[in-house]
Amino acid sequence: MTQPEDLEETARIARDLIRFDTTNYGEGNSNGETEAAEYLGALLEGMGLKTEYVDAAPGRTSVITRIEGADRAKPALVIHGHTDVVPADPANWSVDPFGGVVKDGLLWGRGAVDMKNMDAMVITALQDILGGGGQPQRDLIVAFFSDEENGGVFGAHHIVDTRPELFAGATEAISEVGGYSVHLNGRRSYLLQTGEKALVWIKLVARGTAAHGSRVIRNNAVTKLARAVATIGEQEWPVQLTATTEQLVAEIAELMGLDAQRTGPDEIVLSTGSAAGFIQATLRTTTNPTLLKAGYKHNVIPDVAEALIDIRTLPGDEDAVLERVRELVGDDIEIVVLHRDVGLENTFDGPLVDAMVGALTTADPGAPVLPYLLSGGTDNKALSKLGITGYGFAPLQLPPDLDFPGMFHGVDERVPLDALVFGRRVLGDLLANY
Repeated sequence: MTQPEDLEETARIARDLIRFDTTNYGEGNSNGETEAAEYLGALLEGMGLKTEYVDAAPGRTSVITRIEGADRAKPALVIHGHTDVVPADPANWSVDPFGGVVKDGLLWGRGAVDMKNMDAMVITALQDILGGGGQPQRDLIVAFFSDEENGGVFGAHHIVDTRPELFAGATEAISEVGGYSVHLNGRRSYLLQTGEKALVWIKLVARGTAAHGSRVIRNNAVTKLARAVATIGEQEWPVQLTATTEQLVAEIAELMGLDAQRTGPDEIVLSTGSAAGFIQATLRTTTNPTLLKAGYKHNVIPDVAEALIDIRTLPGDEDAVLERVRELVGDDIEIVVLHRDVGLENTFDGPLVDAMVGALTTADPGAPVLPYLLSGGTDNKALSKLGITGYGFAPLQLPPDLDFPGMFHGVDERVPLDALVFGRRVLGDLLANY
């Protein structure tokens, strides 16, 4: 096993961040991000930067700094990450999820790809630029947000709503889940995230008659809820291509040697293997049940049963999908919208896209770079309220046998050490020269 003193700086910082248990359980219940924010803030301050800490609630700390660019007339660029992570059950992992274990040439732990790896890459890319006496071409606003895994309520959304001046002059942003490599027909290519699906988190509430568990009760809240959950979970939403996914499917078909006129989008995407993990979900709406809650004793029929449903729609389809969900569950089920956020879609062109593509192809000449729509969401949603256009660019060069989409919120989350070095170099190129 690699000893700490042997680690490259990006891996060491990512490892240290993993060891802060910043688990976010949702709905305001979190272990908190303050220690991780202070750790990152100290690294920024070590580069001579002035930091500002923002607490949306006790323990829910974000840290932000601004780096002056050579040309102050250019719009500022926001580079942001988040420090919270989803829960991890140690019983399911082969390593301690918060141990920051290094083995087999990989860094293991919750947050290794989502997204303490990019947090570390940002820090070391800035150290490379500023440590050598350099200066970025434009102002860089660097933010490490809390609460992204809860939709940014106690993080990016709070700061955008209460401290918008921190992002003055910014027009574009980059963050997670883009710029990573996939292997298409044996050829390494990169997916650059130019948009993301909308988010609607709902709770289903079924009500019935409370009674002894031995009675005949037709008005059973659990039965009604189970029927609604199964209906939503098994719903087959139709393929619906956007401008981004239409372009992506066409380019995948060409790289895979498939006839796009005769082969359906699903089949084209599934031909990519593990890369389909994120891409397939961008072709349609998804409605996934994620949590059930009812009752308190084996022999008591409860009068209330609840379920959480994670809905991700294509940008602009939120109202139509919600209406269809209401039709599917029927009038007996109450729908409570707990959190809702916009979808985003940008064109695959412009100076920032050109710069990101250029940074990747400089590091990996000849590799195709394709646009894609993220099936999940990022804090770019919050920044969009300020008119800031967001992209996903956490560049990683990955081996073909790593199921990268499976690492997100999955068991045994891990990232190759050499991928962190690659990301540091590519991000450094972009941040120094754009």
